[in-house]
Amino acid sequence: MTRLATKSRFLRRHHNTVLAPAAAVLAAWLLLPTPALATNASPGASERAALGQYLKTAIDQADSFQDRFDAEVWLLDMSGRLKPFIADPQQRLDFLRSVHREASAAGLAPELVLSVIQVESRFDRFAISRVGAQGLMQVMPFWRKEIGRPDDNLTEIDTNLRYGCQILKYYLEREKGRLRPALARYNGSLGKNWYPKLVLNAWRKNWYNGELAGLR
Repeated sequence: MTRLATKSRFLRRHHNTVLAPAAAVLAAWLLLPTPALATNASPGASERAALGQYLKTAIDQADSFQDRFDAEVWLLDMSGRLKPFIADPQQRLDFLRSVHREASAAGLAPELVLSVIQVESRFDRFAISRVGAQGLMQVMPFWRKEIGRPDDNLTEIDTNLRYGCQILKYYLEREKGRLRPALARYNGSLGKNWYPKLVLNAWRKNWYNGELAGLR
């Protein structure tokens, strides 16, 4: 069976299960141009400097879908899964587009990023932790000044996703692709497994879409 035929069958099945408004919003979107578990611990001085430079380089760079059918399949699939967290179909699709773009720019699986967001903020863009971490991926505000962008708004979806994805990418590179310790670093709990376990449980339950790199 050809790739196109397989995708077409997948789409027909999903149109029977996804609400009509979501499909309608998706069709319109495709025509367009293109409470929290914080990252609690502040990094040490040398790590903070290295990560700050990394963020400064990445933050100004910024669609991730190269295939319309891939976009339809992924967005319809994930929109159905996201419905318990975000009720409005158009908001879901706009949000998923942002997640896919920023995750792909950082070389991360979008499903991993969705899992981190679920654990960190339960998709509340205005979430603030007891130590002041902000937004969807619970980014510490000091990073804005550290990289010379003090006016960045961490409750803005794209901004928060870009910071969070690039920080997680940095820790994955530091851990040579090992996912569990990179997740622990992201949360500030290196050497402990409770946070990676929460993220991976969320991934298996709600966002699984194939195996994750570095999961061993």
